[in-house]
Parts: sequence; C-alpha cells; structure tokens
Amino acid sequence: MENMGFISLIPVIIAVALALITKNTVFSLALACIIGCFLAGKGVWGFTDLMLEALGNADFIWVALIILLFGVLVTYYEKSGAISGFTQFLEAKNIKRKGVQLLAWALGLFCFADSMSGLFVGSVMRRISDRAKISREKLSYIADATASPFAVICPYSSWPSYVAGLIIGMGCIADRKTAMSVVFRAIPLNFYAILSVLMVGLIALGIVKDFGPMKKAERRAEKTGKVLRDGAVPLSGTVTEESSSIKPRVLLNFVLPTVLLVVITVLTEFVGGEMRILEAVTIVVLLMSISFLIQGMPLTELNETFIQGIQGAMPALLVLAVAYPLNTLSSEMGTAAYIVSVTEKFLSPALLPFGIFVICTLLSFATGTSWGTYAICLPLAVPMAFAAGGGKVTLLVLLCIAAVEGGGVFGDHCSPVSDTTIMASMGAGADHIDHVKTQLPYALTCAGLAAVLYLVLGFVAA
Repeated sequence: MENMGFISLIPVIIAVALALITKNTVFSLALACIIGCFLAGKGVWGFTDLMLEALGNADFIWVALIILLFGVLVTYYEKSGAISGFTQFLEAKNIKRKGVQLLAWALGLFCFADSMSGLFVGSVMRRISDRAKISREKLSYIADATASPFAVICPYSSWPSYVAGLIIGMGCIADRKTAMSVVFRAIPLNFYAILSVLMVGLIALGIVKDFGPMKKAERRAEKTGKVLRDGAVPLSGTVTEESSSIKPRVLLNFVLPTVLLVVITVLTEFVGGEMRILEAVTIVVLLMSISFLIQGMPLTELNETFIQGIQGAMPALLVLAVAYPLNTLSSEMGTAAYIVSVTEKFLSPALLPFGIFVICTLLSFATGTSWGTYAICLPLAVPMAFAAGGGKVTLLVLLCIAAVEGGGVFGDHCSPVSDTTIMASMGAGADHIDHVKTQLPYALTCAGLAAVLYLVLGFVAA
C-alpha cells in the first residue's frame, strides 16, 4: 500500500477546509486538485492532464449523461403544463388538511427526480395547502424531506448512479455493474434517509405530533389562516414557463412517462440482470420529445426546453467534473493507503460507521451539498472499510457507504446554503430561514436515531 505520506492528505484537507470557509464545493475541489497536482510532481500541465485522465472515460460519461437527461425530464414535466393540470384536478376534490399533507408526501415519493422534486411538490401543492390552512413552513418541510432523502434511496434516480461512479475502483469494486450492486445493497442501511422519509409520513398522519418551531407555525396557520408569519419574506420561486402550444395533459405528459421510466428500469434488471437507468431515461426523454412535436410544440421551442433542462443539471455536473479528478489524484497519491496505515492502530472498525456519519453530517450542513460531501468522504471512508474487511464487500463496507450517503443528505436538505433547501422554500413560497428553523429539529431527531443505529451495528459488523 504505497503512499506519499502526509502530503497525500493535503489535497483532501484543502478541499474540506475551503468547502467549510467558502461554501463553494466546485471551487474548493478544483483548487485542491490544482495544488495536489503540484504536490504530486505533475508539473504545470498536471491539472489538465488529470482532467483528461479522470473525465475521458466511460464511467464519467455514463453518470454525466444520466444527470443531464434527468434534468431534461424534470423540465419537460414543467413545460408540458402537467403540473398546473394536476393542481386543478386536486383542487376540485376538496381534500382536507391531513389528506393534503399525505398527498404532498406521496407526490414527493412519486416524483423521485432528484432534489428538484422539492421545487416541484411545493409548486404543485401550494394553493391546495394554503386553502387547507397548512403553514408554508410545513409544506416546505414535506417537500424538502421527501426530495434528496428519497432520491438517495430510490434506485431509479441519478443519486445511486453518482455514488456508484465514485466508488468504482475501491476494494473489489472493479466496474459499474459491481458498483451499482453494492450501492443497492447499502440502501436498507441508509438509516437517516429512511427515517427522514418515514417521519414525514408519520407527521402527516398525526401519529407523530408537531414539535418545536413547527408546532407554533402550524398553530398559527390553523387558527388564524396565516400560512406565513407576520413579517416573513417568502421566496417566490418560479418553475419553467409552460408551453402555450400544447394542452396540459397530466396522464400523457407526466404519469405515463414516469411509470414507463420505472417499468423499463425494473424490467432490465429482471431480464438482463442490470438496471439500465441511462437507457430508460433516454427512451423516456426521446418519446416525450416526439410526443411534444405530435401535440403541436414547435421544434424551436422543444430545442429551447431541452437546453434549459441541461442548464438546470449543470451545477450537479460541475461537482461531478471536479470530484472525479480529485478521486483520481487521491488514488495516485495513496491517500486512502496512508490514512489506513495511520488510523488502523487506534481507530476501531466498529466506530467507523458512526464516526463517518457524524463527520458527513457536519460537512454537508456547513457546505450545503451532499454530492460534494460524497466526493470528499467516499474515497476516504470506503477504502478504510475495505481494509478492515479484508477487501471484501462486508456489512461494514455497506454501513460506511450508507453512512456517507445519509450524512450527506442531512445537510443537503436542511442547510440554509443548500440549493435543495432553497428550492423547497421557493416551491412552497416559504420564508427561507423560517423553513430552516422549523425543519432542523425534525432533521436532528432523525440524525440522532441514525447515529445510534450506526454505533450499534458498527460493533456487530466488526
């Protein structure tokens, strides 16, 4: 296990420190790569050579295409007018308060298209929620806590694909198929994400009563009808402008494409032995494009919508584009090998899942990004777990992967600087800081329970 000693840690330390200070993951990872290239003796052109090496491969292209096409799919949903049509349908049903909360929760689970679902659910349910006297804080919480927490445990979203791309080459994970299999096996152990999603449902049902600042907000809305507190400054988020050239068709432009995406993904797993997520989303986007043209959308408008979807996915793609080079550089410098050699004498494998989860929650909350946290922490945590497990995919390895995923999601959906948190506030039309303050006690409760489970199972796995 050759390594460059403490020098191999410097790029990672720079990435973490800068991410905490600047709260800009892309800048932090990129600068860490540049400095790391000089430390590794790659010379003036080391960074560009590293980028070509890390990004010019099938694994990166595979994940990047999935991210881009999911961005297009979400934009298609909005452009078709299916969202407004779905809203009008629900308003006619006169659903009561508890039913509205459950519907918002179910809609968040159904629309698993990454963290964008927070914006989607809030936008769809806002008018119905206001009429039922549900606080904007509550709606933004429901939308937020069923966005990234569900996306990371949903096999049909781009999140498992992203994580799989990051762990290729670690331990015995040699290719995409093996990586996806390992990520799917870790899903039941992602306690924070599971608890977060379940808690929303329990609160919507009234089984778990509202507490903390949320209780006060809900009491205000229910008794006075004020869905926003006095003096609140709501984020008035907007989604993609609907097309005037086609009629809103919820079944054709929303329900059927989503069902088709799920069916294709599941069938390819059972028939071919591998979930073809890229192929599934490609087929759905292609069929929706053809459908839009048949429905009367001009080709120029379709092209603009497609480009808008790609633009919406660019922030995630940028994180990926600097995460891969840092992972490659860390591998070349022997970062994981050095950490293992230093920590194996005093860091008990039993404490790995618990420690990793706590570190990732702090890092993701400070930076507001889950994918950036994954890019920094997975290359460190997973090799350590493999070293403790003899190079095999053991329960400890699965726990550590799940701990990184869950810890990253914590900050992604409750940090005030997170784009997911901001989108949930925008979709629901809530005051952003009010959303953060009312959601945080719920998130901390789930995180505390998850930490205890990782602590207990860590000793079992070891």
